[in-house]
Amino acid sequence: MDDWQDRVDAVWADDALDPRDVIARIDDLAGERPTDDPVALFERAGARDSAGDEDEAEVLYRHALSVGLDDERRTQATIQLASTIRNLGKTDEALEMLRIEYEREPRGPLHDAAAAFYALALVSSGQAERAASIALQALAPHLPRYTRSVTGYAREIADHLD
Repeated sequence: MDDWQDRVDAVWADDALDPRDVIARIDDLAGERPTDDPVALFERAGARDSAGDEDEAEVLYRHALSVGLDDERRTQATIQLASTIRNLGKTDEALEMLRIEYEREPRGPLHDAAAAFYALALVSSGQAERAASIALQALAPHLPRYTRSVTGYAREIADHLD
């Protein structure tokens, strides 16, 4: 699988390709795998998502998740699916998916990404203050100074909302 994934990664890294070329190349590579291969489905979904074919991406993300992905790709697929369905107007479902992902692993490698997309979904649902709190809590640990202050202010915003 490593060689296959390397070839997929090379397609994603090729900035000269337009989105339709990315879809075609990813589909060719996915064709080397079994029809229900979750990683191939995930890559096909991502290609369509980045090309703006969100309806097709949604179906493929859901299929990849239902077949089963490793933890890292499951998290990525969940974040990407939630972002896609938020763009399709399914804000409540996106919020729930992102809330669960955000709360799942506070120290996970994609926690900040989950926080960012959760904040975007909160804004889309009219909850800008809660979104600011989530975003600030994710940002605070990366600040060279003021981590404690920003964390405290972010919690204060959240407490004010509850």
